[in-house]
Amino acid sequence: MSSCVPPLVQGDANPVVLLHCFDSSCLEWRRAYPLLEESGLEAWALDVLGWGFSDLGSLPPCNVASKRYHLYQLWKSYIKRPVVLVGPSLGASVAIDFAVNYPEAVEKLVLINPSVYAEGTGNLAKLPKLVAYAGVSLLKTFPLRLYANLLAFDGISLSKSLDWTNVGRLHCHMPWWKDATVNFMVSGGYNVVSQIKQVKQKTLIICGENDKIVSNQLAMRLLFELPVARMQLVPDSGHLPHVEKPRRVVKLIADFARSNDN
Repeated sequence: MSSCVPPLVQGDANPVVLLHCFDSSCLEWRRAYPLLEESGLEAWALDVLGWGFSDLGSLPPCNVASKRYHLYQLWKSYIKRPVVLVGPSLGASVAIDFAVNYPEAVEKLVLINPSVYAEGTGNLAKLPKLVAYAGVSLLKTFPLRLYANLLAFDGISLSKSLDWTNVGRLHCHMPWWKDATVNFMVSGGYNVVSQIKQVKQKTLIICGENDKIVSNQLAMRLLFELPVARMQLVPDSGHLPHVEKPRRVVKLIADFARSNDN
């Protein structure tokens, strides 16, 4: 059922597991993933249940509990060691929720431009199914995805933006995508505000200096609310520094993964 990019070689050190943003896929890491392997880290790029390219012939629930349990089963079956769990944007909520519920599976957290203060999907959860499906159909459209990319990146060229728009829409052509997205929407989505202070793992927060989607003030709030955390800014990048500045972000992840500081 799961889709992922597994490591070429499994090392002795605890692996790095890469999540992705809302309604995205492991292809989000296509620039950074090879660099992580070059650095000698064992890296797994995973698709969260209901997004990406998983084989969902018979559609399971795609609510938060199902996404969490599915990720745990994948970890339990294949990875089997505490991981450095990396979550960008909404993936940070996925990471926090997982780390609090399965602390034995997570050694450290890396949260990139974390979107963790939204209280679920809000009023979207109350939409009639017909309206919800219409909204999800709009989410798939090229103009909306292109606009989102223009917001997410810090002044990249139009050709690169077009490229990332096409890549970012690929998983939307999976036959189950619309049903899975509506299922997640009406389930209420992620609300991890009450879990933040329960995080026990050391955490690195990485922020693009010019993020237009999630305010860096919220990242500062998170920094002070997490029990053990530090933050790094990535200059000349927006909401997706792991895409815009992959070498810088990979170095931050690798150094943090290997560090033994308290």
